[in-house]
Amino acid sequence: MLRGTVAIVGRPNVGKSTIFNRLIGQRKSIVDDTPGVTRDRIYGEVEWLTQSFRLIDTGGIQLVNQAFGDEINMQVDIAIEEADVILFITSAKEGVTSDDVLIARKLQKANKPVILAVNKSDNETLQMMQYDFYQLGLGDPMVLSGAHGIGIGDVLDKIMELLPKKQIRPYEGITSFCVIGQPNVGKSSLVNALLHEQRVIVSNIEGTTRDAIDTPFTYDGQEYIIIDTAGIRKRGKIYENIEKYSLLRALQAIDRSDVALFLIDGEKGIREQDKHVAGLAHDAGKGVIIVYNKWDTVDKNERTMHEIETKIRNQFLYLDYAPIAFVSAKTHSKVNQLLPLINEVHDACCLRIPTNVLNDVVLDAQMLNPPKPHNGRQLKIYYASQVAVEPPTIVLFVNDPELLHFSYKRYIENKLREAFLFTGTPIKILARART
Repeated sequence: MLRGTVAIVGRPNVGKSTIFNRLIGQRKSIVDDTPGVTRDRIYGEVEWLTQSFRLIDTGGIQLVNQAFGDEINMQVDIAIEEADVILFITSAKEGVTSDDVLIARKLQKANKPVILAVNKSDNETLQMMQYDFYQLGLGDPMVLSGAHGIGIGDVLDKIMELLPKKQIRPYEGITSFCVIGQPNVGKSSLVNALLHEQRVIVSNIEGTTRDAIDTPFTYDGQEYIIIDTAGIRKRGKIYENIEKYSLLRALQAIDRSDVALFLIDGEKGIREQDKHVAGLAHDAGKGVIIVYNKWDTVDKNERTMHEIETKIRNQFLYLDYAPIAFVSAKTHSKVNQLLPLINEVHDACCLRIPTNVLNDVVLDAQMLNPPKPHNGRQLKIYYASQVAVEPPTIVLFVNDPELLHFSYKRYIENKLREAFLFTGTPIKILARART
């Protein structure tokens, strides 16, 4: 479970992307000496001391003939609005600049914890430069070198100290679901359609994440929380101009949800970006329902639904477990089918299999299709155990984890789905050496 969100901010060419890559442990951000080479915000997850948080690399800051351009305002405003902790990166080699001062003034006005890090402190002489940065008025500067890994652990310790103590999902015992998709696919319309049909709307409350609205409601005696990632309200015009902002809202809403309703625009059909958006829920291990919206606008015959289902399955191979619903938020057609489907998917996410039954299925799978030898060695699965739910997580105790090929892991997963009702939920299969 994620503890919160940390945003990296700073002027161009201070090493933000290098630090981002160092923290997430992979080369995801493009690193270049050209100022402003990172055009978009990039997201990753960082694990430190058994806890995790989301990290945002606020690249794309461009100075256009002015000390504090619109792009800096835009990026820093988003970071201030969405982050729980802000990591402000400066450079020991350039010292304190006018841009650093202006960014610091903006951060001082925010009611957010700020960590001031002096990057490129690669030697003792440069490390002494940290004292110049006290003039920014943001507390004690921290010595850092993204290129050499100096001070990374200290910064992570400080981040964990400042992040909220409570984890992101605050709802226990209540089914929560979010609505995700590209802009203008009908997310808010679907939220409104679901709420208007319910017997009791309890209240509207602001979520723990800014600008996403969590609405509790009761239907047939069961409590739900619906999270509208489109945002029922908006705070300022900057969000209207930044498409990437919707991605962060979707990520935060998914974190706090049990099930994600992934919307496809029936008028426009499947688009390339849809695969990325849907992948967010899959990667987060959440239950997924594919909702083909605007069904009323589609020219239909008796084969249309089957043809679209086939196309969706071909385009979203990694979501072959997700049920598909055809609805119209505008006319409310078939919207009432979604809540029972949400219940079914949530139940599947929480399903626990008795250990003896699980091992019977795995043993039968091995006997029916034994693993193929690799370099003269053959995989042996001695025992299986379910260690977690949401998503269901199965550990296979084997002779050598390296022998579990992804194709055989997929085969085991398919056998589990044949035996149990894992509708709409991903399954994690892990291999451990038997000791």
